[in-house]
Amino acid sequence: MKTKFLTQLIGLVLICFGLTNCTDPYKMKTDTFEDALVVEATITNLLQKQTVKISRTFRFEDLIPSFEENAVVTVTDSDGNVYPFEQGNNVYTSVNEFQALPGKQYHLTIFTSDGKKYTSTKEILPTDTPLQELTASVQTVDNIRGVEIRAKSYDPSSTSHYYRFEYDETYKVIAPKWQTFKPKIIQANPYKIITFVPHTEETKTCYSTDKSTDILLVNSNEATEDRVDFPVRFISTQNYIISHRYSILVRQYVQNLYAYNYYKTLKKLSGSGSILSPNQPGYLVGNIKSVNNPSEKVIGFFDVSTVSSKRIFFNYADLFPGEALPPYKVICNELELDYCFTDNPGCKGGDVINYLEQKTMTIIRYDFVIPTYIMTPLPCAECTSFSSNIVPPFWE
Repeated sequence: MKTKFLTQLIGLVLICFGLTNCTDPYKMKTDTFEDALVVEATITNLLQKQTVKISRTFRFEDLIPSFEENAVVTVTDSDGNVYPFEQGNNVYTSVNEFQALPGKQYHLTIFTSDGKKYTSTKEILPTDTPLQELTASVQTVDNIRGVEIRAKSYDPSSTSHYYRFEYDETYKVIAPKWQTFKPKIIQANPYKIITFVPHTEETKTCYSTDKSTDILLVNSNEATEDRVDFPVRFISTQNYIISHRYSILVRQYVQNLYAYNYYKTLKKLSGSGSILSPNQPGYLVGNIKSVNNPSEKVIGFFDVSTVSSKRIFFNYADLFPGEALPPYKVICNELELDYCFTDNPGCKGGDVINYLEQKTMTIIRYDFVIPTYIMTPLPCAECTSFSSNIVPPFWE
């Protein structure tokens, strides 16, 4: 989630943008690009292998950030324990499992391959306030009917106050025009013959998982008590992802004020709807600095947070009994094509072959007498064209 916002905001141009300064519009140009290190790190109280992402800012025309390779990454606590990280698939992962503990200070150190050293401020684990409950209910929000998912927690000590949420949503997909067979093209020079064979794998039922992309923050500091009742997700009844069975895993992070303000500013910068004006992407001051050159711009934040999570499931039929399913991912129109290759305008043999070879449409019915094929977009008949047929291990 953080990757998207950091790379969108700072990969184009760096300007003098702190937590409270520099709001004048700035016309972005690639020739003003400034290379800088980008660090994303959240160490939690869960006993697990922790991760750190390190990349570089990138130009407007570049699609993805450049991973910073061959860095030496460590996290050190106030007792002198050092936790080394190793490079993996575009991420640095701790060699051993460890967890942030209450009362200890932690800081991040990075040595890049060009000999530069970067270090963070020392951070302390905030209060451990577990996520108590997730609820899903039918609601109408902004005149749109759907399912609202709320996260609830409570800190009787009133010491948490600052929360950030992420979620992974997984949903069952059923191809509405699935058939027991699929077409297969056989080359029989000079012609191509279409035959039909059984599916060799599951293509009717699939499972997709999406991660949250918004920065979801809650500040209970001004409330009468440290209680959270936050709408993490709203899904319209017109969204196909809730058509059958849906599950969401919500993670609640308790942060300190500095981390909360960092993400709040990052959210503000990303929420203008335009990267040109009025809120300009630029240099957002974090808690990581260059030891060799204190004036060097370093992007990112080393966050030490407590985290807890909960998962819920629901079926569309349970919340909306007797109601029609939401529209499918794509419009599943049917197209009838004659499979012939003469100059007759009604002959569409070439179109049929192109649709099959390009995997944009498939055959769901046929008449060998004419011959005629009834075609539909491939996702309507085979969910594996955009999803996975592997049942998630947590699925109930």
